[in-house]
Amino acid sequence: MDLLEEVLELVAKFATLGGGLWLVWGVVILAGGLKDKNGPALQSGIWQIIGGGLIVAAAALFSTVAP
Repeated sequence: MDLLEEVLELVAKFATLGGGLWLVWGVVILAGGLKDKNGPALQSGIWQIIGGGLIVAAAALFSTVAP
């Protein structure tokens, strides 16, 4: 049972890290779209930021629910 808890904790940490990186990359895309006044890049950046935030939130929820 100890191994399962460690694996679930590791998965939650990686998901949080991956979601954070996805969110930061979305900010970079959004900034590039703002600089160039590029509508599709703005939309893509915003959705990527939202997606990264959802991944981080899901990982945080998963870490609290895991046994």
